[in-house]
Amino acid sequence: MTIKIEKKIRGFSLVDLEQEKARKAAEEAAAVVQMDETLQRPETLVGATYKIKSPLFEHALYVTINDIVLNPDTAFEQRRPFEIFINSKGMEHFQWIVALTRIMSAVFRKGGDCTFLVEELKAVFDPRGGYLKRGGVYMPSLVAEIGAVLERHLIAIGLMEGQKLDEEQRLYLAEKRAAYEASQGITTAEPGEGFPPGAQLCGKCNTQAVVQMDGCATCLNCGHSKCG
Repeated sequence: MTIKIEKKIRGFSLVDLEQEKARKAAEEAAAVVQMDETLQRPETLVGATYKIKSPLFEHALYVTINDIVLNPDTAFEQRRPFEIFINSKGMEHFQWIVALTRIMSAVFRKGGDCTFLVEELKAVFDPRGGYLKRGGVYMPSLVAEIGAVLERHLIAIGLMEGQKLDEEQRLYLAEKRAAYEASQGITTAEPGEGFPPGAQLCGKCNTQAVVQMDGCATCLNCGHSKCG
């Protein structure tokens, strides 16, 4: 579109596009809301509830993690955990559960990196011994399973990256599993188990999925093998 200038030009100035972009970016960054202890809790939070059924408890635990959405509808939008609650019909461990959730919620609201909580919680071992979850995944303690739930949630909201197998690795493990089951005459897995009967615990992924194939112990869940 052409614009005809009717008046005399008395002066002009040049605009540096790079500087203009940098100025706008700085203005937007200055307006970004960061997570810290001064941030007030909004009226409504989004979240999810996860069920934990452990043989260490008569009743199931329900872990609710609520998130706050920072800078909604902008390029800086981010979802971060804000608070956590754990509920159960059983009251025998009420004190330490309340203490744990309050400390975790305080860490969430403080801002910064909160992903370290996952490894700290998953490293807790029960002196009575851990247990196998449905599917053959080993949990060293109930606290470790709470850490696993937190990890699952942080992956879902994009604060952590999940360790996923690519398509080629999945096909390879499926072939290995089919070959093992055929060699053993297995048609179905044990009830509630995701891997063949007799599988051993994997030291890498803590899943009961290690079988002997071609004279080598191989994990059908993560692919780890002592033979390389």
